Amino acid sequence: IREITSEQQRNADDLARLIDTANAPIFGVDLEGMVTEWNRKAADMLGYTKDETIGKAFVQNFIQPEDKTSVEEVIQRAMTGCETANFTLPLVSKMMKCYTVLLNATTRRDAKGKITGVVGVG
Repeated sequence: IREITSEQQRNADDLARLIDTANAPIFGVDLEGMVTEWNRKAADMLGYTKDETIGKAFVQNFIQPEDKTSVEEVIQRAMTGCETANFTLPLVSKMMKCYTVLLNATTRRDAKGKITGVVGVG
């Protein structure tokens, strides 16, 4: 059993490293819309460190006011299992610079298949 657990941990570590070092912004939100994942590319682009974003409301804090409703709808759909590809995601940086990212919003599930949130890959 320890060998399986060790292998699972190595796989989880590899996946975490892949997400963090990807050349695309990646973020995750839980079922309440709070940020649970924020990779280096998102941090570099938007100027917020991972520590500054974790636990913050994604739409309220990082989306332009005029786009909050449409972004919230995409996230809510993904939380029901209806994923969205190639959504134009408008983001606001710490310095109030606006960015547009082509986003894939993917449902995040636990080992039992229960939906736990959404992962966005730009």
